[in-house]
Amino acid sequence: MSTEQKSGGRWAFGLTGFAVLAAIFVGIILVSQMLFRGARVDLTNSGQYTLNAGTKSILKKIPEQINVYFFYSQKATGELPQYQAYALRVRELLEEMSERSDGKLKLTVIDPQPFSEEEDRAVGYGLQQVPDGRGNQIIFGLAATNSTNGQGAIPFFQIDKENFLEYDLAKLLQSLSVDKKPVIGLISGLQVQGNFDPQTQQQTPPWAIYNQIAERFEVRDLGADAKTIESDVKVLMLVHPKNLSEETQFAIDQFVLKGGRLLAFVDPLASMDATGENPNDPSAAAFATKSSDLPKLFQAWGIRYDANQVVADRSLGVPVRISQTSEPVKNPAIIGLEAANMSQLDIASADLESINLDSAGSFSQDEKSPLKLEALLSSSADVALVSADRVKMMSNPDELLSNFTALNKPQVLAANLSGKFKSAFPERSSEAGFLGESKEANTVVLIADTDILTDRVWVQAQQFFNQQVYNAFANNGDFIVNTVDKLTGDGALISIRARGKLRTSFTTVDKLRNEADTALRETEQRLETELQDTERKLAELQAAKGDQSQLILSPEQQQELENFQKKRNDVRKELRNVRRGLDQRIESLGRWVKFFGVFFMPIAVALFAVYFFRRRTSLRKRQAAATA
Repeated sequence: MSTEQKSGGRWAFGLTGFAVLAAIFVGIILVSQMLFRGARVDLTNSGQYTLNAGTKSILKKIPEQINVYFFYSQKATGELPQYQAYALRVRELLEEMSERSDGKLKLTVIDPQPFSEEEDRAVGYGLQQVPDGRGNQIIFGLAATNSTNGQGAIPFFQIDKENFLEYDLAKLLQSLSVDKKPVIGLISGLQVQGNFDPQTQQQTPPWAIYNQIAERFEVRDLGADAKTIESDVKVLMLVHPKNLSEETQFAIDQFVLKGGRLLAFVDPLASMDATGENPNDPSAAAFATKSSDLPKLFQAWGIRYDANQVVADRSLGVPVRISQTSEPVKNPAIIGLEAANMSQLDIASADLESINLDSAGSFSQDEKSPLKLEALLSSSADVALVSADRVKMMSNPDELLSNFTALNKPQVLAANLSGKFKSAFPERSSEAGFLGESKEANTVVLIADTDILTDRVWVQAQQFFNQQVYNAFANNGDFIVNTVDKLTGDGALISIRARGKLRTSFTTVDKLRNEADTALRETEQRLETELQDTERKLAELQAAKGDQSQLILSPEQQQELENFQKKRNDVRKELRNVRRGLDQRIESLGRWVKFFGVFFMPIAVALFAVYFFRRRTSLRKRQAAATA
């Protein structure tokens, strides 16, 4: 046989072998898909692709069928891969929820074509049509209905809110699973619901936190002079209780003793308090008292709170600008809390990252109090208590740092108060229905700041195609809604909401960056110094060349000029190589990750499928032999 024939035979055998291996590989994949249909392994560090326990709990509690209609303009987004990828993520999550619901969640996927009945139906549900910049209108939203004419919708799935996808879906399903929303009673000395501004002749919108609570609960305004609190009120939200009448305080007292939950916000200096504002006298507001307190109730509960003292935190002060042209100055009265300042044992504050407060007060407890005070939010130890008037009158935050004497003890800014409460009005014991002590232990949440609720310290509101969208830069809203959820006894959504704050951290890449920065910084600095020195000398020679008295350089000067030019180019090239080294190492890591994901994992799954198939076949043969 000739050499050419041998070579051709080996080539043909190689092609045949490759085809056989490819066929085996495809067969293994098909078999594994049949054997493991619906099975998945979530290898993410935070389990982002695994249904949260809270979601599973909500799905189990669905009382009757909920119809979910997922509208997605698949054809119109054919050239928009970011939408295609996110739509697949939404659909897979909805399908998994449907499988977990025991048939209570019926999913329908619809591709609404332009000018079709499906498009009209989507718009009728309140879904948004968003232009894609190429003349098309995209529909990418969800509508859901229950058997009692209840209806809800997500008008448009925003790609930048993917971390909150599971929470938004679970919240919508839960809202359709209850016959009636829990009632939140509101007594507020601030315009959290919005109001008509006589100066601008415009209606100011509700605060973002009010809108968030109103989505989940029925908020009932009880008025500032409420004499009674209805029995169906689950939680009483008391905001800036300023100069409350004795009748209102007594109603709050009895509400707590009967088992009602209280969420109270007091403040030594409330920025949104409009007391004293007078267009004809701008200075009147500066001298008005803007504090709130519950002195009689706090005394009965053993709580110490000074309505004239503001917590100034030198370590956690937030930088602010006094003017547009000035540099940021740390304001110790505006406190930016971090995770370390929040209780990780309470479901309302665990897993949050940042909360901002402004001119907050603090709580402490009498030693003889039978109630238990547990801190939810605390300052650092580098704090001082300053007069509220001093904070109100200051022109520069640096003024608070003069004569600053740290207490070296963290201050409690928000807390749980739990146990059996006693009435603050024992003198009214003869009245009908009076309770002197709660029959069972209860919980009250106290927060020494009302500005924690205001938009300016935690959220920015924007219009997104006629829809109000909130972009939060702190977790104030999460903390408040978590607290209300906790007080109503519903913790299912809290664990899901916390997942929205999880961030994927590429620790290996971060380590590479840190190592490279450390190793290359000295080299880069040396090269930068050489480059600056070379360019300085080069500029001197070029300046001499441009001098009319030195039109002609000597051969030595000309050679030196050329040497400096060459050295400058060499230094710049070496500097570029140093800076490129980090990117090359990260790209190399990326290639290994792609290899692992594209080749290694499918092969591993295929081998496992073969092993599982052979083992099951062997088991069947043994069982058949045993019965024969």
